[in-house]
Amino acid sequence: MGVYFAKISTIVRNIATLYMARLLFLIGAQVWPEATLARAARLFCTPFRSSRQRAAAAPTADAREERIEVDGLGIATYVWGDPSRQPYVLFAHGWSSHGTRAAAWVEPLRAAGYALVAFDQAGHGRSDGDRTTLPDFACHLLAVGRHYGPATAVIGHSLGGAATAVALARGLAAESAILIAPAADPLAAMERFSRFVWLGTHWGARLAALFERQTRVPIEDLQAHRNAPMIGRPALIVHDLEDREVPWSEGERYARLWHDARMITTRGFGHNRIADHPDVIANALRFLRRETVGARIVSSPNLPFGVC
Repeated sequence: MGVYFAKISTIVRNIATLYMARLLFLIGAQVWPEATLARAARLFCTPFRSSRQRAAAAPTADAREERIEVDGLGIATYVWGDPSRQPYVLFAHGWSSHGTRAAAWVEPLRAAGYALVAFDQAGHGRSDGDRTTLPDFACHLLAVGRHYGPATAVIGHSLGGAATAVALARGLAAESAILIAPAADPLAAMERFSRFVWLGTHWGARLAALFERQTRVPIEDLQAHRNAPMIGRPALIVHDLEDREVPWSEGERYARLWHDARMITTRGFGHNRIADHPDVIANALRFLRRETVGARIVSSPNLPFGVC
């Protein structure tokens, strides 16, 4: 009973903290708009502290733990099998997640003859850093890919899916891609974040402008419509209709714009369970065997989207 009440107390404290932060943003937007914008930008680029705790507690499934340096930061990697001798799959986790989230994929991929490489993005898991952005996600994915060599496939979940598309468009060596609940539009993400912290959706554009000044990367260069058409490799897009964090329409956008992509739509898996759901893993293995999986998404001026 004591554990139960401790959990309830933690939930209440977390809710109170959230609403206090929202009130501070609401008031700050009126009184100190520039300082509030800077604070919102820092928060937007800072992973949840719980990412570190979850990574420390998560089993590594007997991975060989390694470390590579990228831009002066130590990036923790997890290796199952031998990617120098076996075809391997590269796994890119999402925001506030960690590389050992790939653990559910280890046994099925190893049984199919693949090695697997995963890693913690900067500011996540066991890697260095405290803040990171989508350009960083793509840069570090490219660096890990260069270190371990050309991959048979790259799997990206959520922001890792967006980073996968950006990295592939910029030369990541992988024969195919599997994007799971991929984010397609950083501006839309900033608008959702702004609404969540009670700044209002219109603050998303102000965050985007500040982001562009700080990173020197135009938001448009990170959007799906700029990257997906440039990637001449097959892709499987998997997205849940009930995803509350990244709308299904963003996954559909990738499938529609990617010339050689097919899409699987799920229901009831949400945004996180979908990343290691047995059905998703089974379909991914079928895709890796070059079986026809999912539906082709098409569009035209008089047909916004459709399935064939």
